[in-house]
Amino acid sequence: MPSRKDEQRRTARLARDRQTDKDALSAALCTRINAQAAYQAADTVLWYIGCKSEVRTLPSLRFELDKHKRIVIPYCTHDEHGRRKLGLWHLQNLAELAPGTWAIPEPPKARWGEAGKEVSPSELDLIIVPGVAFDLHGGRLGNGAGYYDRLLAGIRKDTVLYGVCFESQLLDRVEMDAHDIPMDFVITEKALYPCRER
Repeated sequence: MPSRKDEQRRTARLARDRQTDKDALSAALCTRINAQAAYQAADTVLWYIGCKSEVRTLPSLRFELDKHKRIVIPYCTHDEHGRRKLGLWHLQNLAELAPGTWAIPEPPKARWGEAGKEVSPSELDLIIVPGVAFDLHGGRLGNGAGYYDRLLAGIRKDTVLYGVCFESQLLDRVEMDAHDIPMDFVITEKALYPCRER
């Protein structure tokens, strides 16, 4: 029998897949991110490269690489115990990337661990977090693989978390587990929603 989380994922994925004007709405959303004081003040920012029907970040990411920020992107790897985790790569040029897991651009395996390119979670000032669904309390529902759960467990307490999604992916209340970490803000193409007090 499907769990409540599975049902919420199915509902939100369907809404995201059916979302029209994804390019224009994604551009509006990313413009809103860039305008935030916390984003402008951050030195090291973790973006992501959208896949399938996710918010499309690549055009904005190209623009951000020309600014004086340290831009980081995640890639799917494993820790020393074989558990899934996100590697963090200091991105300086999109030409560094090649199709990886789920065809998402990422650094080629031959360069993983390269000195000066790998970034520790503790260095991140702000994280742009994708998700299947969010709520206005900061609840996030991911794909279920746990990559971001493990990453967020190792960041600084003052790292700012921006959950990003289309307005159509917002739910009244996302099913959360005790270990789930809420977002500080949820950003859609329509608004910035503050979710928790620092």
